[in-house]
Amino acid sequence: MTTVSDWFLPVPLAGRLLRLEPLTEADADDYAAALGDAPTAAEVLANMSFRPPTSRAEVITIIAAALADPLRIAYAQRLRETGELVGTTSFYEIEPKTRALAVGHTWIARRHWRTGINTDSKLIMLGRAFDGLEAERVVWHTDIRNTRSQAAIERLGATQEGVLRHHRIRPDGSWRDTVQYSMLRSEWPDTRRRLEAAGDHGRLEGQTR
Repeated sequence: MTTVSDWFLPVPLAGRLLRLEPLTEADADDYAAALGDAPTAAEVLANMSFRPPTSRAEVITIIAAALADPLRIAYAQRLRETGELVGTTSFYEIEPKTRALAVGHTWIARRHWRTGINTDSKLIMLGRAFDGLEAERVVWHTDIRNTRSQAAIERLGATQEGVLRHHRIRPDGSWRDTVQYSMLRSEWPDTRRRLEAAGDHGRLEGQTR
């Protein structure tokens, strides 16, 4: 049986393609390199809650904000074979009492889209949530404009629960409506089989939250 403290442990995780390691400020240079040049970074982070960083200091500020959230565990996504940082992802809104958490703050370097990386990442994160922590419920949030992410979440087998109106403020100052999805523990076995069968097809790319 897991304890409350187990839910907040930044445990390193690994899958077939990826290692998920707790994100630190020491990852700043690799983080910036994964984002690429300004146009590429803008495309990769188009639906995130922060603007693309333009300096190392701004990258550190972004990482520091992630680490300062007591209900969030942020991970650097690194290739198992090379150690290259290829994105980030997080558990957040962690609620041990109700055995629930969210998965998001996810982005993947443009050159690694549709390579199976996101599929592997979801297997790792959901495995930790449902098998490791015995979660009852996993949630995703995505901008109502981000139809690519919504399609990817739906392919997981998650259920759309509704739209949270004026849920967040976008970097440009506009109000964001958020589409919320969830998956229950009883639904995880079918999703795991689907993800394992997806293999290298890379059909689940998409940034959330």
